[in-house]
Amino acid sequence: MTGKLWAILFVVFFLSWLSWCSIAKAQTNTVSSTSSTVSGTTTVDRTPSTASAPSVVINNQDVCSFAASAALQSSILGLAGGAALRDLNCERLKLSRALFAMGMKVGAVAMLCQDERIFQAMEMAGTPCPYYGKIGLEAAKGWAENPDKRPDYDKWVKENVKKEEIVTDESALGIFSVLLFLLFL
Repeated sequence: MTGKLWAILFVVFFLSWLSWCSIAKAQTNTVSSTSSTVSGTTTVDRTPSTASAPSVVINNQDVCSFAASAALQSSILGLAGGAALRDLNCERLKLSRALFAMGMKVGAVAMLCQDERIFQAMEMAGTPCPYYGKIGLEAAKGWAENPDKRPDYDKWVKENVKKEEIVTDESALGIFSVLLFLLFL
């Protein structure tokens, strides 16, 4: 989802930049030169070049991707590009629906459980996600024994692993030395 957001921000930024640059319309500069024998006027037409963003076509409506394109133009160089970006969450939903339609309900749930939001929702509901073919309490035990395989492992570590502060003899000796020094002042 964040990739999709970055792509949209990229397109919006460059389109706004492009519209800002397009304010410079075609200019006509008139240069006059006068001398004792010849007088005349020279007209120089300096029309800015144009970079057009390519259209990226995705013909099928049942595709989990979207198109993004942008173009930049200066008076010297023009760049244009486009790409089709995948929506992984859409793919996950389609695969889950396909598994469910084939009667593989545990496989469909396991596919959805790859998303950390669904994993946490299933855990909060008391129905843990399947763990290597195990369901129910056996799956909960499997997830508890192997927390590194959880899709939300980083968040789980922050919430469940406590960092203990260890006081060593050296730090106690340092504190005692400071207190003793203050006592003699």
